[in-house]
Amino acid sequence: MEKKIAIITDIHGNYAALKAVLEDIENRESGIDHIFCLGDLVGIGYETNEVLELLVSRKDISFVMGNHDEAILDVLAGEVPYSKGAEREHHKWLAARLDRKFLTFLSELPTSLTQTYFGKTLYFVHYHLLEDNKFLAVDKEPTEVKLDEFYKNSQYDIVCFGHHHVIHHFKTKERLYLNPNSLGCQFKPFAPYGILTISSGGSVNVAFKEVPYDNKAFLQGYKKLNVPDSDYILKVFHGNQHLKFI
Repeated sequence: MEKKIAIITDIHGNYAALKAVLEDIENRESGIDHIFCLGDLVGIGYETNEVLELLVSRKDISFVMGNHDEAILDVLAGEVPYSKGAEREHHKWLAARLDRKFLTFLSELPTSLTQTYFGKTLYFVHYHLLEDNKFLAVDKEPTEVKLDEFYKNSQYDIVCFGHHHVIHHFKTKERLYLNPNSLGCQFKPFAPYGILTISSGGSVNVAFKEVPYDNKAFLQGYKKLNVPDSDYILKVFHGNQHLKFI
């Protein structure tokens, strides 16, 4: 017996990338029991409502909240989000265009989830949480030692997270740490996700996938819609791929 789960994270309002990954899970991967989505469903990309419409239509996905999801909720609640300057204007622009029917869904997203399969306890979170339930600043040079120190008082066997848009795959004597990379923000037209297989005998297998998709219309949409901070976003999060379409 085994449990096979897909892990997606950091969709960032990229509907085409999300659709490609879900189609890959359905049509090319057999036996996926459940999908865990680790936050930042929205923000950066502008296809907020399309992404949320697709996600809430499914019954096989569990979610946690990301910092961009939280920022847009803060804007709509009249509170001060974490973002500043151009990023805050971007969040305001996205919040104004959010279909209000998704407000309840977003506001009820938990900050973390736990699940146990065959004696293995899995912890799902957008990024490592401090005691005040705030996210730790991104560690751009993570190590096994630092991760074990942060989680030294936990009983988790596997920690799954996102936020930092690179793959993390660390295995220590204490636990496994896994980040499958950002699904929606890449320098090439590929959408990454991870597959975790846990057997009743205790073995754990990790696989990383990159699904190709056509990102032309999505990238061009930033300029067509005058998305705030689009020059920065297209450069930093998409590697200026849009320039090849000009």
